[in-house]
Amino acid sequence: MNNKGDSMKIFCIGNVSYDITMPMDKYPEENFKYRSNDRIECGGGSPSNAAYLLSIWKIDASFIGAIGDDEFGKRIKHEFKNANVNTYYMTICKNAKTTLSLIIPNTKNGSRTIITNRDKNLKLNINNIKDNPDIILMDGEEAEISNYLIEKFSNAITIIDANKVNDEVINLSKKVDYLICSKTFAENYTNLKFDFNNNESIKEIYKKLKEDFKNEIIVTLEDRGSLYLFENELKIMPSIKVNAVDSTGAGDIFHGAFAYCIAKKYDLEKSIKISNIAGALSTRTIGTRNSIPDLEEVMNIYEKL
Repeated sequence: MNNKGDSMKIFCIGNVSYDITMPMDKYPEENFKYRSNDRIECGGGSPSNAAYLLSIWKIDASFIGAIGDDEFGKRIKHEFKNANVNTYYMTICKNAKTTLSLIIPNTKNGSRTIITNRDKNLKLNINNIKDNPDIILMDGEEAEISNYLIEKFSNAITIIDANKVNDEVINLSKKVDYLICSKTFAENYTNLKFDFNNNESIKEIYKKLKEDFKNEIIVTLEDRGSLYLFENELKIMPSIKVNAVDSTGAGDIFHGAFAYCIAKKYDLEKSIKISNIAGALSTRTIGTRNSIPDLEEVMNIYEKL
């Protein structure tokens, strides 16, 4: 694996969307009309948000994904430009619409509901890769090119944000160095449920994941923190307590922060702790990219802990 310190290049490949967030103080009921008093608009998508975080945290990040040739796509590209994200490998599809996500956060408990529309005509196309990435972060959305990058850059450190249980994500998850999966992925894949009052249920889920994937596995457990194996001991790194109003993008920010930590050559426990902090802090703010915390604040909290 490459170790180039601050000069490391990170490829973030997969989904990108334009997010329209309209917060509510409760979950809406069917067949009623509601009015939200606020609206936040910005780019979204897990690897897209990770690339954005990495760039504003001063890491050389490239985003690889597809947008439409429309107003939403132009806004996303403008955001990336302002954050110094490299968009050389981003495809602009002439006859397609940019993926759009409508997000309804419940500000009373921090949960969110997301409705996403992806145009079937969006297709990522890469003809010339002129950079040699040290780290590749993916979400499985662009499986064909993700597999190509893994094979072409076999010395790169590879990370997957696994949320969907499908053949593409499962196949990629067996090839990467770090499998970071959601609680939902872990439960759906293993057909088991976490019982946090029963350690055996936690061990059984992790054991099955480890048997099938055999790589470094981290399970994000929402406000409970992250499950991981360190020095042959299964642990849960607790999250920090915050006043959460919107959990949208918290996982994306966790993954971006984790890639940052790997670039900095931090050990596993330090990387998870910093990523937990970053993800938790993001839930204090409604929206996605606008909720990315400052690196200085994250590191100050880490030092205090």
